[in-house]
Amino acid sequence: MVRAFRLRNKTGGIVIFGLLVVAAAFLVFRGSGPSASSGQGSPVGAAPERLPAGQAQLVSVQPLPAMDGEMCEYVPASAASSLALALQQARAAREVFPNDADKMSLSQRKPIRVMRDPHAAYSAVAVDPTNNEVVMTDENLFSILTYSRSEDTPPSARMSEPKRLIRGEKTDIEFQCSLYVDPLNGDIYAVNNDTLGKLVIFSRQARGDVPPDRSINTPHTTFGIVADEKNQEILLTVQDDAAVVTYPKGAKDDEPPSRLLQGEKTLLADPHGITLDTRKDLLYVSSWGTVNIHTAPPDGAKAGTLGRGKGHPNWPIGRNYSIPGSGTFNEPAITVYPRDARGNVTPLRVIRGPKTLLNWPTALTVNPATGELYVANDTGHAVLIFGPDANGDVAPIRVIKGPKTLIKNPTGVFFDVKNNELWVANFGNHSATVFKPDASGDTAPMRVVRSGPLDAPAPMLGNPHVATYDSKREEILVAN
Repeated sequence: MVRAFRLRNKTGGIVIFGLLVVAAAFLVFRGSGPSASSGQGSPVGAAPERLPAGQAQLVSVQPLPAMDGEMCEYVPASAASSLALALQQARAAREVFPNDADKMSLSQRKPIRVMRDPHAAYSAVAVDPTNNEVVMTDENLFSILTYSRSEDTPPSARMSEPKRLIRGEKTDIEFQCSLYVDPLNGDIYAVNNDTLGKLVIFSRQARGDVPPDRSINTPHTTFGIVADEKNQEILLTVQDDAAVVTYPKGAKDDEPPSRLLQGEKTLLADPHGITLDTRKDLLYVSSWGTVNIHTAPPDGAKAGTLGRGKGHPNWPIGRNYSIPGSGTFNEPAITVYPRDARGNVTPLRVIRGPKTLLNWPTALTVNPATGELYVANDTGHAVLIFGPDANGDVAPIRVIKGPKTLIKNPTGVFFDVKNNELWVANFGNHSATVFKPDASGDTAPMRVVRSGPLDAPAPMLGNPHVATYDSKREEILVAN
C-alpha cells in the first residue's frame, strides 16, 4: 500500500511537470511567432509585439547618457524606514523646547541696539482760550500734554516742561492723532486711531495715569475730529471705511452715531483732516486718496470693521464688506459738503490736482473771519492756505514752508480765534510752532514749543508694524 501510494505520487508529479513544459513552450513560440493580427512574423531583433492597450508592457529600452561626477548611491527598499527615522530625529532635534531657566534667561537678555524716540512727538494741537493754555497729543509716548499758551522754548533749552501730563495704562490713550478742547469747560477730547478704538474725554483737571471721565466707542481707524458747538455735535473721519460719523457731543459708551456720510459719490478716500466753516455752515474733509468700494448685502451690514458697531444705526459699512479688486489710488483731495451732509452725497466742491500741492493733507482748520482754509501738508513739509471759494486744480494763495519755519511733517493745525494765531504741530521734529494768520513763505515762527533738543533726531516710529533689512543699501526699512 505504501509502495503503491508513492508510485501514484511520482506519476502525478511527472504529469504536472510535463504540463508546465508545454505551457512554457507555448509562451515562447507565441512571442516569436507570427502575429495574430497581421499574419506576418516579426523580423529578428525587432521589439516584441505590443500587447492590447490597458496591459502592462515594455515599450522601449534606451541607455542613459554618460554623467560626470558622483552618482546617487543605490538605496535598498529596506532603507525607507531608516530615512523616515532620520527625518523624524532631525525634526525632533529642531523642536526641543526651552526649560524654565532658559525662558528666564531669554526674557532678561538685553538688545544689542534700540531705536526709540524718548521725546514726545506732537501729532495734534488745540488751544483752550478760556484758560490760556495749549494742549497737544503725543503719538510716540501716548500722552496728552498741556502748556501755557505763551510758552516759548529758548534755543538753548533742552525742552519745555508741560504744566500737566496725562499718560499711563489707565488713560486708554494710544495712537491718538487728533483732539478737541471744549472752549467752555476745558474738557479734552482725544481720538485713538487704531488699537483701542474709542474717543476718550478728560476733564481739564486730569493729570497722571487716570481713567477718562467718559469715552465713546468709535469705528476702527477713526482719525480727525471737529466739534459743532452750535448744534452740540462731534464729527469724526474714519480712514478705512472712507466715512464721516457724527455723534451727539454728550454721547458715551456704545451710543451709536446720529449721522453717517459714506459712499462712492462722496469721493472720500482715506479721510484724515476735518473742520467746519461755521460762518457758511460748510464741512471740509481732506483725503489721502486710497479707497475701495464697500457694499452692504441686501439684508444690510451686520457689523463694521473688526465686528465693531454690531446692530448700530449709522455705522460705516466696514472693510469686511469691501469688493475684492475695487481698490484704487487717487490724487489727494479736499472735499466740501453742507455741514449736515449724510448718506452717499456728492460734494459741493473738490480741491484736487497738481497745482494744489496737496501731499498727505492730514489736518485742517478755518479762519472764520476770512474763510481761509489752512492745511497741514505732511510729506510736503508745509502749511497750505486756500481761499474761501477754492475749487478744482487751484494753487494755494499762500504757502508757509522752509528751514526758517521749522515746519517738518506737520500733522496738526489749529486757528486760535481769540488770539488770532495759527498753531502747527510738527511730528517730524518734536515742535509746535506759532505763526501770524497771514504768514507766508520761509518765515520764522513767533514762538516755538519743543519736547526735545533742537538737534534730537525724530525717527517718527508711529505704530510700526513690520521691519526688513536692505542688504544692498545697509538700511532698515520700517512700515508705520
